Amino acid sequence: MHNSSSRPILYSFRRCPYAMRARMALLAANIDVELREILLRDKPAAMLEASPKGTVPVLIPTQGAVIDESLEIMVWALAEKDPQGWLTPESGTLEDMLLLISQIDGPFKYHLDRYKYHTRFDDADPAFHRAEAGKFLNRLDGRLAVGTYLFGSRPALADFAIAPFIRQFARADQAAFDAVPFDHLQRWLTDMTTSDLFRRALTKYAPWHPGDIPVLLTVA
Repeated sequence: MHNSSSRPILYSFRRCPYAMRARMALLAANIDVELREILLRDKPAAMLEASPKGTVPVLIPTQGAVIDESLEIMVWALAEKDPQGWLTPESGTLEDMLLLISQIDGPFKYHLDRYKYHTRFDDADPAFHRAEAGKFLNRLDGRLAVGTYLFGSRPALADFAIAPFIRQFARADQAAFDAVPFDHLQRWLTDMTTSDLFRRALTKYAPWHPGDIPVLLTVA
């Protein structure tokens, strides 16, 4: 899809964890992006034309193909500029990070959805799925017992890609999450979600309509 704008266009929804992590990567890369906040119940025709699957985030670069997978948007942004070294963790490799992210995006997210949104799934037992998701949290807590972040003493791609989903799990029942003995994970999640970058990524914007004055994601 041709983008006549002078900057990339990002269709986003503030509370979506996939869109959240894409926004954080674009902010970290200091890439000026025209943000188009949407309502899930009223998706813009222009977004659906760019990505018929109708999910956010959707990035339309000034050149090249539309990117409608959040992790691909993160890597695209950081390949352009990576001032904080997200793609080069202090410990491990990019491939190691992508493997861990795939475990969270795959089986953990499967159980998270059936725990948090169990009424949407036939015969879903929220207690069972919470316990299964907890196994992944236990592994993350173990990693964080030996490092401040998932791959060393500074945050990298994996931390920002995973944090929105751990936040989503915690917010499903905050008291229950606070009660589990995952001290390292809880400390890490607090550090991540209270960071300036996370705060900026959660800035509220009015829904976009055709003809609106462009809104830049990089505006704090």
